[in-house]
Amino acid sequence: MIASVAVVGQENNPLYLQSFIDGDDALKFHYIVHSSLDIIEEKVNNPKKPGVSLNETYLGLLYPTEDYRVFGYLSNTKIKFILVTTDQDVRDADVRNFFHRFHAAYVEAASNPFHVPGKRITATAFTERVTNIVKSFGASSLA
Repeated sequence: MIASVAVVGQENNPLYLQSFIDGDDALKFHYIVHSSLDIIEEKVNNPKKPGVSLNETYLGLLYPTEDYRVFGYLSNTKIKFILVTTDQDVRDADVRNFFHRFHAAYVEAASNPFHVPGKRITATAFTERVTNIVKSFGASSLA
């Protein structure tokens, strides 16, 4: 199950953060997302380490916590996408598919002529699309 998703701008400014767990403190997810930015920077700035290619936008598992697993994705324009799940055994293919769909939703929202680049995404259409993507997460593995 997806606990939270986030979009972070080029200057590490939060553009979108949504929690999908009732009763959890949103501040906790802000902290998790903020902590993951350091790991993304480390992966991007140390390309000599095995497993990460400069052409690869999917960064994989950033770090596990006791309750969550945090995954990352970096667009070519240095926009960061963060996924926080409660599942301990998430399929890599499902996470990749989620990030591709999430990135496409972001591109559509950012292409809106009324959206100001670098500002928070407040469009309800984007929130609805992200919610639908979250609801369908892992649906292919259930069949």
